[in-house]
Amino acid sequence: MQPHALSIFGEMSRRALETDSINLGQGFPDTDGPLELKEEVVRCLTEGIGNQYPPAHGFPQLRQAICEHQARFYGLPLDPDTDAVVTTGASEAISASLLALVESGDEVVMCDPAFDVYRAAVDLAGATPVGVPMTTTDLRPDIEAIALAITPRTKVLLLNSPHNPTGVVFTREEMIALANLAITHNLVVISDEAYEHLWFDNHQHIPMATLPGMFERTITIGSGGKSFSFTGWKVGWATGPANLIHAARTVRQHLSFVSGGPFQLAIAHGLRFPDTYFDDFRQDLTDKRDQLAVGLASAGFSVLPTEGTYFITTDISGLGFTDGLDFCQQLPELSRVVAIPHQVFYGDPRNGTNHVRWAFCKKPEVLAEATDRLQVLLQR
Repeated sequence: MQPHALSIFGEMSRRALETDSINLGQGFPDTDGPLELKEEVVRCLTEGIGNQYPPAHGFPQLRQAICEHQARFYGLPLDPDTDAVVTTGASEAISASLLALVESGDEVVMCDPAFDVYRAAVDLAGATPVGVPMTTTDLRPDIEAIALAITPRTKVLLLNSPHNPTGVVFTREEMIALANLAITHNLVVISDEAYEHLWFDNHQHIPMATLPGMFERTITIGSGGKSFSFTGWKVGWATGPANLIHAARTVRQHLSFVSGGPFQLAIAHGLRFPDTYFDDFRQDLTDKRDQLAVGLASAGFSVLPTEGTYFITTDISGLGFTDGLDFCQQLPELSRVVAIPHQVFYGDPRNGTNHVRWAFCKKPEVLAEATDRLQVLLQR
C-alpha cells in the first residue's frame, strides 16, 4: 500500500491552510445540509436513540428508506433485509465490495481518471487495477478501449456515473454498451452512484441496475453525504441482489463494524424528502456550476462541459502550463486558490496532464472571490 501513503486531497488542503487559499480542491460543501436533518440527529442524541452500536448491517429504518428510494426513483424492488447494507460512507461500500469479490490474480477494469479510493481498494484486495483512459477530447468512456482491456482475468467492471473527477454523466447508450460488455464477459459491476442526484440540465442519471440483465450482477453504491451535503456524517450504502450484498456485508462488518447511529436515522428521514428537495438541490448546484464556469473562462481557462457531480474540469494549456500537478502546486502561491490535477487519478500519471479539477459546491461569494483571485494568471 506504500504508493497510497500520501493523499493529494490532504496535501492540497494543507497547502490551502498554509497559504490562506480558497480550497476548490476537495469536494465538500462549505454550508450544512437541511436543518431538519440536523434536528433529527439532535433528537436521536437527546432521546438516546442510536447512541450505542447500530445493527451490523445498518438500522432497519435506513435500509427500508434506501430500498424505498431505489423503488421510488428507479423502479428497483429491493428487500431491506437482504438487498441493502449501510456503510461508513460510500468509500467503505466500494472497498468492502472489492475485498469481497476479487483476489490475487484478478483484474478490475475502470475508467481513468478514477477516484483514488478505487486503486487503493483494488491493491488492498491483492488484485490488479486496469485503468482505461477516457476519450482525450471530451473525457467520455471509451467503450472500444474498455472492451479491449477485458481479459479472462477480469472479474469486476468498476464504474462511476455521474463521474468524479470529470463531471461527465454517462448516456443511456454508453451504459447499455458497458452493460453488454459485463454480460458478454460474465462480470460483476460495482456501480459508484454517489452523485446520483447531482446531475444537471437534461443529463439524467441512469442506474446500471435498471438495465436489462444487470440487476443480478450489479452492486450499486450510494451516499447520504453527497445527496444531503453532510459529508462528515459518513453514511453510505450498497444495494443489489442478495448474494452480492451478502458478500459485501461479510467483509464490511470486519472493517468499521458499525458507525454513525443517529446520523443513519437522520439520513433515513432525508431519503423520504419530497421530490422538490432534490429538484431545488440540483438547481442550486447548477447555478454554482454556471458561476464558476464563467469565472474560470474569464481567467483564461478552457472549461469542459459539466453534466454532474461537484466538479468542473478545465484545460490549463491555454495559459501556458503543461503539467497539472506542477500547476496545482504553484497555484496557492500564484493566486491563493487550490485545485486538484487530473493526473493523480490515472494509473499512468503521464495521462491527463493538461486537466485540472475544481469544486463548485461552495458559497457564491466564495466562488466569486476565487475567480477574482485567478485573474492574476492572465497577467503572467
